[in-house]
Amino acid sequence: MQTFRIVKPAPALSPYIRYYWILRDDAALPVSERTLPVGCVQLVFHKGKRLMYLQESRLQPQSFISGQSFGFSDVVSTGVIEMITVVFQPYAAKVFLQIPLHLFNGQNVSTDEVEDRELSDLSYRITDTPDNDQCIRLIEQFFFRRLASGSEYNLKRLSTVLDEINLHPQVNTLQLSDVACLSTKQFGRVFTDYIGTTPKDFLRIVRMQRALYVLQQNPGSPFAQVAYECGFSDQSHMIKEFKLFSGYTPAEYLPVCAPVSDYFSTL
Repeated sequence: MQTFRIVKPAPALSPYIRYYWILRDDAALPVSERTLPVGCVQLVFHKGKRLMYLQESRLQPQSFISGQSFGFSDVVSTGVIEMITVVFQPYAAKVFLQIPLHLFNGQNVSTDEVEDRELSDLSYRITDTPDNDQCIRLIEQFFFRRLASGSEYNLKRLSTVLDEINLHPQVNTLQLSDVACLSTKQFGRVFTDYIGTTPKDFLRIVRMQRALYVLQQNPGSPFAQVAYECGFSDQSHMIKEFKLFSGYTPAEYLPVCAPVSDYFSTL
């Protein structure tokens, strides 16, 4: 039996946290899933058996920071799954982790490797706390302490940049640096530190997520129309990017996967 629950953050944390999700699955047989880039850094706590990366035959850490990814991964369960995941707003994880996010790019980094005692202590407390609602309270207490300990003056700037990206599929990095009132070089450095990947690569992730959302809302949309709506140069460009990010062309993807966008969907 599988249960999946979305938990919204406390109102004061909503500018920084999109949501938490809690998954429990006690299926007797292994459960596998293909994960795609979502555009958000995540903090993951395994309370049950850990997931294994099929391509590498390697277990995920017990708790870890999942940086921006570029491509897909296949994971499989190794027993009863119970996990809690924090999905940060794309620009906000640095507020709580307090180190540049590009250091996590393409990686899942164990919380024990971050050299952050308070974060490690939180991970152990989550593992030892049976009640998941209490776990969410512990996580939010940690976040509130971090908010009180400092401020990040670039957050408003990057929030405005993200609004521009989400509203205008054809926007480019030069236009975004103008929105941020920074030189192109300064903008690239700030963006990468806070978002965890380059502006160019992030725009590619968002285009893919936008395509998933359009196909989710209108499954019969012609691919050429989807490509235009989502900022791709043409249909062949979209097909190439879809293959890179999911391992499938759009035509191959739709019969085997539900096109759900973690980035654009309202959960």
